[in-house]
Amino acid sequence: MFFLKELPTKKMMQRYADKFPEMDIDKTDAVLVMLRRASLFIRKLEAYFMTYNLSQTRFLILIVLDREPDQEDFVISDLVHRLDVSKPVISNSLKSLEKEGLVSVVDCESDGRAKKILITELGRSRLYEILPGYYELVNEEIDEA
Repeated sequence: MFFLKELPTKKMMQRYADKFPEMDIDKTDAVLVMLRRASLFIRKLEAYFMTYNLSQTRFLILIVLDREPDQEDFVISDLVHRLDVSKPVISNSLKSLEKEGLVSVVDCESDGRAKKILITELGRSRLYEILPGYYELVNEEIDEA
């Protein structure tokens, strides 16, 4: 999350550029604007996901499980590899998804220590219910850019 509400003016940035010749005012301004827009968009997404009792992490877990239906032995380490989220956060998210019946976690036949993770029909149904509004938000964001 990017917490700077009021972005610096060119005049403000010029003070730093005078002290630090590595600073390119236009590039710095562009990055700050991008970070601010991204932060506001993430907030919109999080608010949208909450209307479905999901977090961004839980939504992404469902997406990853749904987008790779041919992977039969999907385990936690696969999610850790695909998401920029720690293993404990993924594990906790999976517990809540399983409790709601959106994923199932079963023993993995090929590795007795691992647990196989599958999206359930209820999970897929919930995901497909969310996706139209998600894509509308994405489209609005691009249209405003």
